[in-house]
Amino acid sequence: VTFFFVLSKGGLVPVVAIYSTFLQRAYDHIFHDVVLQKAHVVFALDRAGLVGEDGETHHGIFDISYLSSIPGVAILAPSSASQLEEMLEYSVNSHNGPIAIRYPKVFYSDVESKNNFEFGKAEVLKEGTDITVVAEGSMVSTVLDAANMTKLSVEVIDVRTIKPVDKDTILKSVEKTGKIITVE
Repeated sequence: VTFFFVLSKGGLVPVVAIYSTFLQRAYDHIFHDVVLQKAHVVFALDRAGLVGEDGETHHGIFDISYLSSIPGVAILAPSSASQLEEMLEYSVNSHNGPIAIRYPKVFYSDVESKNNFEFGKAEVLKEGTDITVVAEGSMVSTVLDAANMTKLSVEVIDVRTIKPVDKDTILKSVEKTGKIITVE
């Protein structure tokens, strides 16, 4: 992580491609070398979430917690491989500062987005009136499947940007439905 910080100070935009669980070992480097210096470093966090047969040492379940606690780090969670491409392009070419993209080992379905990725904006994928379900990353497709199986009118939101979260879209939905569930 420190090496990638140095590359960023040299004018490059480095992408640290690493398993989510292994990045936590570099917490101090993220904070002191990247964040405090406001370096433009992209963290590509593979194996975000539960990873099955890779075993418990490879579950990427803490990255949202520890990265959210660091001021100045943006966190993205694509719900499909195509969205991952958009987020990576944005992170390298348009973002300014440290940013993390957390993605699963495998995308089991390609969630169809109506809109191109926009930093800081969630997307309502399914309109509903009974309950709002806010999901991130690979859980979005599971939530859409479940919403289509119930008799409830479920509004499904793909949060896309975990930090900073799009409070406006979420609150507007909850004002309509009166109920909210988050799935991550």
